[in-house]
Amino acid sequence: MTRMTPLLERNEQFARTYTPAALGVPAAQMLIVTCLDHRVDPAIVLGLQLGDAPVIRNAGGRVTQAVIDDIAYLAFLAGQLFGDQGAADGRDQGAAGTLFEVAVVHHTQCGTSLNADPGWRHQAAEATGLSEAALEASAVADPYATVRADVELLLASPLLSPKVSVSGHVYDIASGRLTTTIDARYPELAA
Repeated sequence: MTRMTPLLERNEQFARTYTPAALGVPAAQMLIVTCLDHRVDPAIVLGLQLGDAPVIRNAGGRVTQAVIDDIAYLAFLAGQLFGDQGAADGRDQGAAGTLFEVAVVHHTQCGTSLNADPGWRHQAAEATGLSEAALEASAVADPYATVRADVELLLASPLLSPKVSVSGHVYDIASGRLTTTIDARYPELAA
C-alpha cells in the first residue's frame, strides 16, 4: 500500500457515477490563478464543480511568463472553439464579447514569504538549483501588494486578449474568506 492507495480508492468511487462532459465553455467563465498550497483549494474555497473553471496553480499563485503564456493560449482556444458562445454580457466588445475573467488569488500565511529572507533564499537556491532572483520574485509576504503587482503585470502583457478581464483577490487562511482587492479590468483600461 502506498500513500496513493486511498486516493485511488476515492477515484474508484468518483468514476462509478462519473459522466464525461463534452469540450465546451467552462460554466463559470473564469480562470483561477492561485497558489499550490494545500490549504487553498479553489474547488473547495470557491465551491467550483468539475467543468466550472480552469485553474493554474504554482508557488505563491504568482503571474509568471508561463502563466501569461497559458492564459494567452486559453484565450486563443476559447475564441477559436467557442467564439460568441462563450461571450459574457456586460461589456461592449462588439459581436465577440468577453471570453472569460482571470481571477488572481494570493493568500495570507504563504510559504513563499520565506523567500523574502536573504538567508533562507540562499539556502533554498543551493538546495533546489533555482536562482535567488526567481525565489525572491516568487515571495508573497504581503498578498495585497503581490496580487496588485500580478494583476498589473497581466494587464500590461501584450499577449493578453482584450476580451479577457483580470481581477485580484486575497484569501485569508485564518477566516476562510476571499476578499476582492481589484475589480475586474480589461487590458486597454489598465493604467
